[in-house]
Amino acid sequence: MAEHDLTSRLLSPRSSDQPHTVLTVHDGEDSEPSDRPPSNQQYSIQTRIPYHNHNHNGINNENGHVSCQNPYEFLGSVGFSVPAPSTVDPFRNGTPFISGVYEMIKIVLCLPIALARLVLFGACLAVGYIATRIALEGWKDKQYPMPKWRSRIMWVTRVCARFILFSFGYQWIRRKGKPAPREIAPIVVSNHVSYIEPIFYFYELFPTIVASESHDSMPFVGTIIRAMQVIYVNRFSPASRKNAVNEIKRRASCDKFPRVLLFPEGTTTNGKVLISFQLGAFIPGHPIQPIIVRYPHLHFDQSWGLVSLAKLMFRMFTQFHNFMEVEYLPIIMPPDHQKQNAVHFAERTGQAMASALNVVQTSHSYGDLMLLMKAAQLQKEKPWSYMVEMARNESVSQALKLSTFETYLLYHISSLEAVDFLDKFLSMNPDNSGCVKRHDFLRVLQLKKACTLSEEIFGFLDVEKNGSITFKQMAQYTIFYCSW
Repeated sequence: MAEHDLTSRLLSPRSSDQPHTVLTVHDGEDSEPSDRPPSNQQYSIQTRIPYHNHNHNGINNENGHVSCQNPYEFLGSVGFSVPAPSTVDPFRNGTPFISGVYEMIKIVLCLPIALARLVLFGACLAVGYIATRIALEGWKDKQYPMPKWRSRIMWVTRVCARFILFSFGYQWIRRKGKPAPREIAPIVVSNHVSYIEPIFYFYELFPTIVASESHDSMPFVGTIIRAMQVIYVNRFSPASRKNAVNEIKRRASCDKFPRVLLFPEGTTTNGKVLISFQLGAFIPGHPIQPIIVRYPHLHFDQSWGLVSLAKLMFRMFTQFHNFMEVEYLPIIMPPDHQKQNAVHFAERTGQAMASALNVVQTSHSYGDLMLLMKAAQLQKEKPWSYMVEMARNESVSQALKLSTFETYLLYHISSLEAVDFLDKFLSMNPDNSGCVKRHDFLRVLQLKKACTLSEEIFGFLDVEKNGSITFKQMAQYTIFYCSW
């Protein structure tokens, strides 16, 4: 792990295509926060700068900890409180291991059935792949809707998809409600729990999907999703995300294209909560039909989580039956000013889906999954403790008294930046509970002797005043200040 000192940036410089942030410091005390950015691409944030006199002597409290002043007072910060650590892990599979006598006996009994299912799966995948290749042969104008005769050939692949679901143990699937006509609701959104939902929607709706560019190179799957006229997106590229939104709007506006399907959570969860929604489905401002999927179970959790694909498939093959429920919810109409209310549109849709699922919606995002996987890869004892609910930023706005626009601009840290910051935090050698002590904090800064400013920064982050800081405390606030 690389060494980090006072001269190394906690965050990498932002790319040149992103707006720059300029902090304008005033000598007077009458400056007020400005909610109006200038007309160019640089934004000036004016903050009240009270005079701050550092206590260079350092005062120790009764517990032996340094009682520090606010080192960020000159930015207008009046202190903050960190939300209580969340015990919810939206990505944890409930049955990651085979346990119990019943499960062992069932797997042994189902092994012959699993072999037959594997043969059926392979045969259907091969037939579907061949049919898709025939449907795509010679088709070059893929920016336009697929001709009807090619779509009819794709019915072979769609039927094969249903048999693939059968091979995974979904002999019957309970449905509630009906899909709305494409002319009324050109966009559908769904929660995402397993790799099963895309297969089901391919058979049921044959929609256009939005998927990561990495899916195109997957054997068999890449060819099939190309027939769905997939909209590729690189989640780490702002330009790619913008192009994807424009393409979603174009496809949804033309009735000759199939409906557009998105999983707004951006990744799979365990189905016990909804995580924060990406806005790609809501910015175009078209009516949306939410769909929810449940996987009732007792002994086998069908969610993906951190379970390998091969292991999950094996578990599905060795079940007598896997339960799946699909419910089509009422259409949600966009607000009148969709560009200004895409966030509220997403919130309304999320509330409707969470209510139907009888779950809560958290502020976790794909970035939290990356943090979880990084901590798990490094074999940390409690990898879930390093998730910070990256979609949460209201507390930062309140602490610094910034407008919503300024908060988003300054605090919108990418997933890659968050993982890089976790790597720096782990270099401080946190204990089993994920806490860093003051001496490790100073060691990474390569300070042989504590100075007043470093004491104040640590004391500012140590909101619980217990002599230690967590990654969540550093991430929610240190990233914010250091991103300038």
